[in-house]
Amino acid sequence: MIFSKILNRWYSNNKRELPWRQTNNPYFIWLSEIILQQTQVSQGLPYYMSFIEEFPTVFDLAKAEESKVLKLWQGLGYYSRARNLHVTAKYIVKVLNGQFPNNYKDLLKLKGVGDYTASAIASICFNEVTAVVDGNVYRVLSRYFGIDTPINSSKGAKEFKQLAQEIIDQKDPATFNQGIMEFGATQCKPQNPDCESCPFQSSCVAFDRKMIHQLPVKNKLNKASKKHFNFLVILSKDQKTILEKRQGKGIWQNLYQFPLIESKKELVHKEIIVALKDHEFLKGNIFEVSLFNETAILHKLTHQHLFTKFWIISVDEIKREGISVNDIHNYPVPILISNFIDDFNF
Repeated sequence: MIFSKILNRWYSNNKRELPWRQTNNPYFIWLSEIILQQTQVSQGLPYYMSFIEEFPTVFDLAKAEESKVLKLWQGLGYYSRARNLHVTAKYIVKVLNGQFPNNYKDLLKLKGVGDYTASAIASICFNEVTAVVDGNVYRVLSRYFGIDTPINSSKGAKEFKQLAQEIIDQKDPATFNQGIMEFGATQCKPQNPDCESCPFQSSCVAFDRKMIHQLPVKNKLNKASKKHFNFLVILSKDQKTILEKRQGKGIWQNLYQFPLIESKKELVHKEIIVALKDHEFLKGNIFEVSLFNETAILHKLTHQHLFTKFWIISVDEIKREGISVNDIHNYPVPILISNFIDDFNF
């Protein structure tokens, strides 16, 4: 199809030189694709370089401690990606003898690997004709073909996947898939796309109908819920503090944080004092409390907005096992906690 020929020609002239494009090793491709989920290349590239330096093979990643993987991932968000990455590495080493599956169907069975990632690995590493569909591809296809089906609907997912599969280059699926993702990322951008130099301008439905900024269409998501977090930064005279490992399911699973009090509304000084009197870490202890940030820090997650305060609590001693403040940087923490640690200058 002429679409794929034009796209492949554009890609050969305009592609960015990126390290994972110099290889078809499935470990490196898998690693790059997991990192780049929900992440732009400019942000993900340093993480990719750090991971391949620290874990040059899937065997190195598999034998690492989870805390080390999470620490290296710190700041990227969506931490389930890192946990799944680690679980899958161990599975590939222990069950598959270090060999990645060589086809879309079997790649899809790996934890943390969905349709997009399986298609990327299968096409780039094994030349399987299976089309990728990510945010960039949705945008290119919806604009070029003038499709207003919501991309975050089950109907949209099926429709766009089928369309991408119809137009993919049958002889060179790897170049086509990388090309259409690159085209969406650098040419057909969400805002201010470069339509004037676009090789598809003459046949693009959205350009012809002046619908560039109306496509793609997304269904409105539920409004994010609000939560109030009060982190207790307990500091003793011998320079110890307390970090807790988050248990159970959740976005910050297995990361560390200061003891937390959740509240239905923003707490003021006298209210936090009342809440602390019977707190398990402070009961029977004399303490002083000060507020680090007068204005609550707003931390936006996909479905939650966290309004956060950090309360500095000074005590003579911590009546349980604490950690040295000098070691606090060794623990994997959410970016919200990491930013505070930097600002507080531990």
